[in-house]
Amino acid sequence: MSTTRPYSPGDRGPEPSGASGAPPSAPAAVPGASGGRQARRLSFEDASGVVPLARDFTREALYAWGWLPSATADQRAAAEDVLLVVSELVTNACLHAEGPDELWITCEKKVIRLEVSDRGTGQPAPRTPHRAGRPGGHGMFIVQRLCLDWGVVRTPGVAGKRVWAELGAPA
Repeated sequence: MSTTRPYSPGDRGPEPSGASGAPPSAPAAVPGASGGRQARRLSFEDASGVVPLARDFTREALYAWGWLPSATADQRAAAEDVLLVVSELVTNACLHAEGPDELWITCEKKVIRLEVSDRGTGQPAPRTPHRAGRPGGHGMFIVQRLCLDWGVVRTPGVAGKRVWAELGAPA
């Protein structure tokens, strides 16, 4: 289910929703009508403890956007899935790409999109075949299993990449 897309982050292709373009540059929530696009950005410049930092930042966004506190077990599970995917994406950037540069979180029409940028040249992929009993190598397998879609975007002439993942809210 993974994809590598040649177009910019945030562009889901020719969909009727009209979602396109790169994330906004504002670090705070982007105000909008109910169901409108909201976004937050976290820079990891000179940061330590980036995985807990990313989880805390994401948790704050989930509270601000009404995903937390959870009223049902399904809502609680959806929020925990978002936090787990953030952890996996940031951890992969730490292990395989000299650390993350930024985390973007956007919420639009009950879809959370996570993007982690780094300067790495590698191509993330789930380990195949997946062997649950072996240590390590489960990050992208978890992302693939939990997300509606995920992929990698590279900008020609720019070092690094953005690894993105999208998760849906419970019905």
